[in-house]
Amino acid sequence: MPSIQQLSTQAAIASLQSSPDGLTSAEARRRLAEHGRNAVQELADAPLWLRFCKEFTQVFSLILWVAAGLAFLGEVIDPGQGMAKIGFAIVAVIVVSGLFSFWQEYRVERTLAALRGLLPQTVKALRDARVIQIAAEALVPGDIVLLAQGDNIPADCRLLEAFGARVNSSALTGEAVARVRDAQRCETADLLDCRNIVLAGASLVSGQAKALVFATGMHTEFGKIAHLAQTAGDVASPLRRELVHLSRFIAGLAVLIGLLFFAIGRVIGVSFSQDFMFAIGIIVAMVPEGLLPTLTLALVLTTQRLAKRNVLVRYLPSVEALGSTTVICTDKTGTLTQNRMAVKCVLLGDGLVAASGVAPTASLVQAYRPAFLAARLCHDLQLSEQDGHPRLLGDPMEIALVEMAQQALPELPPYRRLDEIPFDADRMRLSTIHAMPEGATLYCKGALQSVLPLCNSILTNGQICVLQSDLRERIVGAQETMAEQGLRVLALAYRALPPDNTPEHLEQDLVFAGLVGLEDPPRPEVADAIGRCREAGVKVIMITGDHPRTAAAVARNIGLVQSKHPSIITGEQLSHLSTAQLILALDTPEIIFARVAADQKTRVVEALKYKKHVVAVTGDGVNDAPALKSAHIGIAMGIAGTDVAKAAADIVLLDDNFASIVHAIEAGRAVFENIRRFLTYVLVHNVAELVPYLGFVLFKVPLALTPIQALAIDMGTDTLTALGLGVERPSPRAMRRPPRSQDERLLDRRLALRAYLFLGLIEAAATMAAFFFVLYAGGWKYGQQLSTHDPLYLQATTAALSAIIVLQMVNAFVCRSASRSIFSTGILGNRLLIAGVVLEIVLILVINYTPWGNLVLGTAPLAAAVWVFILPFAAGMIALEELRKLIVRQTGARAEQA
Repeated sequence: MPSIQQLSTQAAIASLQSSPDGLTSAEARRRLAEHGRNAVQELADAPLWLRFCKEFTQVFSLILWVAAGLAFLGEVIDPGQGMAKIGFAIVAVIVVSGLFSFWQEYRVERTLAALRGLLPQTVKALRDARVIQIAAEALVPGDIVLLAQGDNIPADCRLLEAFGARVNSSALTGEAVARVRDAQRCETADLLDCRNIVLAGASLVSGQAKALVFATGMHTEFGKIAHLAQTAGDVASPLRRELVHLSRFIAGLAVLIGLLFFAIGRVIGVSFSQDFMFAIGIIVAMVPEGLLPTLTLALVLTTQRLAKRNVLVRYLPSVEALGSTTVICTDKTGTLTQNRMAVKCVLLGDGLVAASGVAPTASLVQAYRPAFLAARLCHDLQLSEQDGHPRLLGDPMEIALVEMAQQALPELPPYRRLDEIPFDADRMRLSTIHAMPEGATLYCKGALQSVLPLCNSILTNGQICVLQSDLRERIVGAQETMAEQGLRVLALAYRALPPDNTPEHLEQDLVFAGLVGLEDPPRPEVADAIGRCREAGVKVIMITGDHPRTAAAVARNIGLVQSKHPSIITGEQLSHLSTAQLILALDTPEIIFARVAADQKTRVVEALKYKKHVVAVTGDGVNDAPALKSAHIGIAMGIAGTDVAKAAADIVLLDDNFASIVHAIEAGRAVFENIRRFLTYVLVHNVAELVPYLGFVLFKVPLALTPIQALAIDMGTDTLTALGLGVERPSPRAMRRPPRSQDERLLDRRLALRAYLFLGLIEAAATMAAFFFVLYAGGWKYGQQLSTHDPLYLQATTAALSAIIVLQMVNAFVCRSASRSIFSTGILGNRLLIAGVVLEIVLILVINYTPWGNLVLGTAPLAAAVWVFILPFAAGMIALEELRKLIVRQTGARAEQA
């Protein structure tokens, strides 16, 4: 059976068992019950309570749950040692981190909900032989709808009547140019190419139409692509993968060390219960409890900073993932361009060219007034009011022509329109007749191949001359030159009508008035953004539904293409490429994909992923959603984007601007480095917390740091300083380096050695030295047992705690860079870090010198001599770290010279 586009209008109506008067209300209700609402049905999302719970079951959260469980177990085995407090504190850490993460993503979802609204809410339909207004969701197959200029298409429809209808299908195809539609039978199988088909998600930019609904809801082309996007699997971000690796490493290391020293304890004769207790203590001490909330808060603060730059982050890890991006696949219309047509150049008469943006002179307007009148009067636009201001509605090309002509003729009398010969696909031109002071005048515009054969003369400097063959050739050559620049070219002509002119002879003996080249102008910020991407080693690939020539011209204009012969692959060519051929083609330095379909865009993304690229994809239409979902980072447009695209994306650009992506990449690169900064900072004091346990088990000395004091560092004094490191501003060279390798780990060998075996050992030495300084000053002798409530023991553990906090203050500043000197990074410039250090000072004073602090943490006031003893260790950490950094810089310089 023929498809609906291949049937006549009467046969199409009959095939859906409808009638020219539409459906009856009863039949419409029956079909609605059978076919369901005309809406894109979202897949059943996880309930809110389940999404909430998932925030507390991430890999690192699970490690903390195990640590809390071990702490509670330790309390059961040996009550009164404060292990229960540690367990409750760790649970609090998990809860706070989960709440922050859930709140951020829920808040973004609410913001996106406010941006919804692509499909129209109401539509005019024929029901019971009457035109009524109904909800778009109530449409069913067989309904007949009436469409007017500016309406969104509510469902997939077969046109029954069409008058000057042009449709913008960019939400489905990515192509910005409006296409002519009519009601004639079409033999083409592809619905997107059929002139008598209008699809849900498109919009009628000019004309009027009557259409038969043949598919609604998820059965529309819009719905099918939406379903494809919803069922595509999520891609794990690089940060998520790194956190899983980091969590496994830390958990494995903690368990390994715990088991090792449990075995040592058994060998040296420590009782089982005490040995097991201290194995638990070692494991808990090795887990950086403060890492998860610090990471979550750092990502939240970064996303809030990006929101001020119009980048809305839906999922926290995608911030860092964008910093890892090696390839950006971007659409053209609305992202690289302004999504509005504008006049680029004008050819008047026999060769005079006026550039866009340059106001025409009075003499030029006078000489070529008919050309400007043709651009100003010959259109099908409608005037409406928006916010109290007049606004033109209709085809963007016609709007651009009128705006250009208004510059030349700002004050124009309301010349009455007498008649028009409407635009259609066969004629490829529009003519309107107006009552002018000199008499009725016809103005014509359209494709050059349609208008030029009707002209026998040309307007040159105010004079009408015979249009010779050489001039015709020059005009055709000018049109081809404009087309090579990616411009849409329209011809303008006119004719003063004689009183006895007959309708069939109106469009003849025309006077050629000029050519107009129009473009969708690039955003002014894009060229610089493309340059910064190139400098940062990020490849940008344009994937568009537009014409190859248009795509190439825009790419060259914004600096995306610099060579003479870039590789341009059309959708048809792509369909004939094997996967291996596509992978090889992607090695081309400059490549553009044009006229591609939705599944082809996804195919390009998958090929890039196969080549081990971290891929970011931009899009606004429902056709972009599968690729957005497939990419590592999906970036949807907040203004022009469809709900389906936003739901599939990780990031939404509130200003639809490609330049905003570059800001996000820079912030993402800073996130990875910042995580490494505060990871180093956190792991350093883990060593200082571990060594007291080792000394207790191996050398039978009192425990230098109690579990509750260790937790006070993890969750109290260190929190704000770690967060300060987590929001360091991007390095000035962040966008001058290539993207980090996917093999580069958060916790690599150099970071581990620096944190555990260099800075960590320095801090541990200071901790134990301060502990023994107080003990020996108080008369303690090796082997002497001390009660946990002994004043001397309380002062000694307080000294150890204070030493860690003082050296962590220094550590915060040395961790700002792994290679740059502290004297170049400075101590200012990060207000949150300074606030963290001030908070540490306040907290240690509260802990040491207030009854409440002494009671909760088991501390006692310290003498001034203890502080004097600790300070040289802080100076020593700076000196040794500066020496290490100097060696690193010199080694790096020699490597570069080599």
